[in-house]
Amino acid sequence: MYATLASRDVDCCLIPESPFYLDGEGGLFEYIEKQLKENGHMVIVIAEGAGQELLSESKQSRNQQDASGNKLLQDVGLWISHKIKDYFSRQKTMAINLKYIDPTYMIRAVPSNASDNVYCTLLAQSAVHGAMAGYTGFTSGLVNGRQTYIPFYRIIEKQNNVVITDRMWARLLSSTNQPSFMSDKDVTEENISGGKKGEGPATQLLDNGNCADGVLGKKEVSSV
Repeated sequence: MYATLASRDVDCCLIPESPFYLDGEGGLFEYIEKQLKENGHMVIVIAEGAGQELLSESKQSRNQQDASGNKLLQDVGLWISHKIKDYFSRQKTMAINLKYIDPTYMIRAVPSNASDNVYCTLLAQSAVHGAMAGYTGFTSGLVNGRQTYIPFYRIIEKQNNVVITDRMWARLLSSTNQPSFMSDKDVTEENISGGKKGEGPATQLLDNGNCADGVLGKKEVSSV
């Protein structure tokens, strides 16, 4: 999400938290065709884990885990690129030139600067100092500008998820002009905001100065 916002050249960003579909009205294929007709080009960014439910694999393969116990995600980028090519080859309305770029090795190939070298040196030294002190099951990192030892269980106890009802995701939709691929009903059922389904607001709504439960909401002013 942040890479898309920083780039400003992306036309569509797909993430696991925002479901999407390919065919039909309002689907991804229709949006791609519309963008190509209007602009002649399109940039799509796909996050790891997006569209896993769309992959035509067996249920057992989707539930596989790697050696660390993490869910084994399939290569959705390569799969969706083939789907886009197949769609336009069937439509025969326009010829497209699709390029699929996996940035994994591109990121690793970027040369480090002086700040990167100093930071990596501090991480390595902190890890060695911690091991020599007898600590295990930890990693070193910066917390509030200080080198610290962070236990593994504190790192994996929580995942960072994108809240698609948040302002940051709204900024992304405004930047890319992509459809949300979700209806209001889908957002309500998925309950993305984190509250329970059917749960009312946390605060009482006022009706002409009175609370909804009949308790007086206006301040009483008495003269002295």
